[in-house]
Amino acid sequence: MATDTSVHADPPTWKEARRDMLRWFVRVLVMNTFIAVALWAGGMGPFDQQMVYSQSIGLSIWLILNSAAVLWSRKTGLRGLPRGGLLVALMAVAIVGGFLIGTRIGNAYAGSEAAFVSSGNPRLMAAMFLMTVAVGIAATYHFYAESRGAELSRALAQTERQAAEARLTLLQSQLEPHMLFNTLANLRALIATDPPQAITMLDQLNDYLRATLSASRQPMHPLENEFDRLRDYLALMSVRMGDRLRVRLDLPDDLRAWPVPTLLLQPLVENCIKHGLTHAPGGGEIVIRAERSGTLLALEVSDTGVGLPPDFSSTAAGGGFGLAQVRERLATTYGDGATMSIAANSPHGTVVRIALPPAA
Repeated sequence: MATDTSVHADPPTWKEARRDMLRWFVRVLVMNTFIAVALWAGGMGPFDQQMVYSQSIGLSIWLILNSAAVLWSRKTGLRGLPRGGLLVALMAVAIVGGFLIGTRIGNAYAGSEAAFVSSGNPRLMAAMFLMTVAVGIAATYHFYAESRGAELSRALAQTERQAAEARLTLLQSQLEPHMLFNTLANLRALIATDPPQAITMLDQLNDYLRATLSASRQPMHPLENEFDRLRDYLALMSVRMGDRLRVRLDLPDDLRAWPVPTLLLQPLVENCIKHGLTHAPGGGEIVIRAERSGTLLALEVSDTGVGLPPDFSSTAAGGGFGLAQVRERLATTYGDGATMSIAANSPHGTVVRIALPPAA
């Protein structure tokens, strides 16, 4: 039995609901068995009769309550049982109705030997009814409290997921203008030195934006798409840098469908160009590589530029907008499941390594 009051959460899947139903059904069976053993040990009658009475009464109560939960959900759109006076009235109906149905089943099984049929011991009847009331109230409260706790946990998880999605959307909205401003800065520099190439770069930028900005609205996409967007961006940058920019992308076929945050590697590639290759007299090479490391996806972005500044710390929380963006997106999407490290490349340059767990 599940319950919902002011909590609004996505309903559980059919698999989850079936699992909860089975778990509660087993608990009812176990509880009824304990009651039957106690009554039999107390000399209330043969064990088989006590088992039939106990299971019949307990399962009847359980079925009434769960049927009511289904009707309540269909009528109100809320999951589970009502609260307050309606719940008390429902418990009374379930306990009394379950007791009457269960005793009839037990009487039919036991026949003339049943204590209830012979009605020779009204005190036994009263004791059994009071026991049914006590156990029914306790069991209903237990299931009610557990269901409400599960519902609150589900609502909290949903709220956290929505907050994470909102955070990712905010990060994405910051990332796209940052990428565009960097590209426009490169275009401005080219206008002053080579206007024809600037026109070519502007046309390439127009094509790039058409292909990239619409695709970047999804929070996740296959790794193959991520490499395609990087390839488009690097083609745009090569208009300005020419032979000074050399690119190598390595994506194994079995990793193409692995889901990753959209434009996750874009800031790292921008950093390679802006802080590494732009200041290197002969330019250099950018290598973007993906490989499997156990159960993790290992991504690597390296360059052969001027390298890290002497005071750079790989454990520092800073590193500029690009690195901060990547760190925040990894933390928001994967929590502690993803890692990122920054180190000097050999013989010179920088290498950034990211490890991602499989998508949930």
